[in-house]
Amino acid sequence: MSQTTRRSFLQTSLAGGLFMGITAKSYRATFAAESPNERVRVGMIGVGNQGGPKNNMKYFLGNIEALCDLDQTYLAEAGAFLQKEANRSAVMTDDYRRLLDSKDIDAVVVTTPDQWHALMTIEACQAGKDVYCEKPLTLAIGEGKPMIDAARKHGRVVQTGTMQRSGKEFNLAVKLVRDGLLGKASEVNVTLPGPNWIDRAKKPVPDSAPPEGFDFDRWLGPAPARAYNANRVHYLFRFFWDYSGGQQTNFGAHYLDIAQWGLGMDGSGPVSVEGKAVFNPDGWYETPDSADITYKYADGVVLNCRQVPGTPGKEQGTEFVGEKGSLFVYRGGIVANPPELLKGIEVPKIGSSEANVDHVNNFLTCVKTRNKPVADISIGHRSATVCHLGNIAVRTGKTIQWNPETETIVDDPEAAAWLTKEYRAPYSLG
Repeated sequence: MSQTTRRSFLQTSLAGGLFMGITAKSYRATFAAESPNERVRVGMIGVGNQGGPKNNMKYFLGNIEALCDLDQTYLAEAGAFLQKEANRSAVMTDDYRRLLDSKDIDAVVVTTPDQWHALMTIEACQAGKDVYCEKPLTLAIGEGKPMIDAARKHGRVVQTGTMQRSGKEFNLAVKLVRDGLLGKASEVNVTLPGPNWIDRAKKPVPDSAPPEGFDFDRWLGPAPARAYNANRVHYLFRFFWDYSGGQQTNFGAHYLDIAQWGLGMDGSGPVSVEGKAVFNPDGWYETPDSADITYKYADGVVLNCRQVPGTPGKEQGTEFVGEKGSLFVYRGGIVANPPELLKGIEVPKIGSSEANVDHVNNFLTCVKTRNKPVADISIGHRSATVCHLGNIAVRTGKTIQWNPETETIVDDPEAAAWLTKEYRAPYSLG
């Protein structure tokens, strides 16, 4: 969209957060509209990158009633996409509270930097909205329980955006492991990539004024106040501790989640964590370039998580090791060693797009039925906890003793301080 077109689009659609008419157009077959009484009305909070036209927007396309973003460029592009692809009207706003206050919204999709996840999810539950919250569910372990409490108190459906829970290859792999195909599991190996998109920035840039149309102070939200820097926002926020946890919480939220699921640990976790990491020598981003982290469970299972720069997609995944061999599952299928383990078993070869569609559909169905979704908020919290514990171990250089029942670090007040984040005033979890 040209600057002139974008500017005129925003002037007509953003003024006062008013309704924007969408030109009539037939739905694509995959996004066929339900009747007005059946359709879950969704508000999108955050419509850039993961929340935008290439990702979450297209999966919720037939349900969108409102779009919200603090970057007017993203908001304009999202509005143009909706205008082109769907026969809908949408609210355009930069204030997510308008979505929470609206009686015309049933559920919200939270696709913001991680420092906003807890606040927005809790406020949405309090406002009577169901929530699809992107992974990782939390920025700090201590945010998880208040989020769960809010969901349960207000009777809300909250789905974590770990779409591999809906991936057919991951479902099959977990079923095979838990049904005993490998015998007793003794080890799990998870491989994550190094920081991605870093090569698009390549080097530090000086602080500057935020670009016009981007409300950086509200983007920071509960994070510490600081000057705007182009290398710290949008996709790259993932590599700064104030907003995220690097690849341990970015891709770890997917593949460590599968490890937890396969081990039957959705309601628990490891009892000790230790590791080491290599950090960027230039210092312009903060999270590790590479890491080796070891988790131990009470039943003796060892989970090894390696973050390796340059790891291709077919090597990113979760390997379960047992008495009879191993199964490696990734976003391309399942590999067995020995191969005969899969003899007679049909292994689906389905990409992440299908998993996303199924994951969103599971959420929308649960909004109607009031059943728990496949990646319920409690599961998202436990899997995020594993990710955060790995980061605490490499940042402190300590072996972390963890009590998964009380969700506390044992006998180490210094390490325990990392379980929470201090919020910038006036933001508070309440």
